[in-house]
Amino acid sequence: MNLKTYTDKLEQLDFSNMHLKDFLLTWEHSPEELEAVFTLADALRDMRENNISPRIFDSGLAVSNFRDNSTRTRFSFASACNMLGLTVQDLDEGKSQIAHGETVRETANMISFMADVIGIRDDMYIGKGNSYMREVADSVQQGFDAGILEQRPTLVNLQCDIDHPTQSMADLLHIIHEFGGIENLKGKKVAMTWAYSPSYGKPLSVPQGVVGLFTRMGMDVVLAHPEGYEIMSEVEQVALKNAEQTGGSFTKTHSMAEAFQDADIVYPKSWAPYSAMEKRTELYSAGDQAGIDQLELELLAQNAQHKDWECTEEMMQLTKDGQALYLHCLPADISGVSCQQGEVVASVFDRYRDPLYKEASYKPYIIAAMIFLARIKDPVATLNRLAEQANQRFRE
Repeated sequence: MNLKTYTDKLEQLDFSNMHLKDFLLTWEHSPEELEAVFTLADALRDMRENNISPRIFDSGLAVSNFRDNSTRTRFSFASACNMLGLTVQDLDEGKSQIAHGETVRETANMISFMADVIGIRDDMYIGKGNSYMREVADSVQQGFDAGILEQRPTLVNLQCDIDHPTQSMADLLHIIHEFGGIENLKGKKVAMTWAYSPSYGKPLSVPQGVVGLFTRMGMDVVLAHPEGYEIMSEVEQVALKNAEQTGGSFTKTHSMAEAFQDADIVYPKSWAPYSAMEKRTELYSAGDQAGIDQLELELLAQNAQHKDWECTEEMMQLTKDGQALYLHCLPADISGVSCQQGEVVASVFDRYRDPLYKEASYKPYIIAAMIFLARIKDPVATLNRLAEQANQRFRE
């Protein structure tokens, strides 16, 4: 095992403020706290690969609330919680009293009596998702302060309207391994580009999460999209501030080719225009189904004007030595496979299939590390104790 390598690194980092705190936006955490998550994720993976149980809970509940569809993040959250010893219970709002008008405060407390973690995905509506998470966080804090809850569960953002921290952190840990360490990321060019999709309404949180996090590493991040596909201006300001502090850069272009030119890393991914997502939120709030249907038709027509925004072999040849690392949060819209024309041609996707699956495989460990750092006051001592006990995860 390489556990001492990881514990030695953790001892050099200041992450004490993460104890009993939520993880909602990456830019709310210090660089050392982010590095602690990466380091602990690697430590937990190392333990599992060496058949050492990383369970820190003998019992306890993890509640998942997915207000949008999910495969990777749903199973990553369940895997992370189970690995640490927690039982996962999914909150199905359609089968709960929420359908009968139960308030957020009441729901938050009722699901938290023996819960250590609450994971929430709420990414559909601008101005709603992150606010909902913070309302849940405030509600369980009130329940804890009043003595109703014997512990205050930690909230983990499993994707909101602003950020997708577990995804961007998993993406970055993949990059760290591909480039041989976090110290090697400074100056690397990242092309975070829009790409054509035959569907509409994809959240902005992936591109926003990428520009909000990768600029923390001193990387040169280029955000590329057709005119009219802007992301939140507040997140752009975060990226600019990050770049100024780390010596990297954050620039924008309306040319996919310009973004791909000499890029070390490319991330072609479709998203909906910020203004359209605002309008959709208003229509849903008003219950205007006819307006929603009309907006969908307009956005599909708008997307169709930019079918040339596709990650092709020719586009990949523009990257550094034609060998840029291709990223995607999955599922990708693969031309000729999952759709007639989409974000990426099949030959590019197939060439990077194994690295893409490896990229996704980091997410359970990232989530587990977030939970571990929030629930355990002295993570290094706990890791050392787990290593000394050497309880086997399974016995052959």
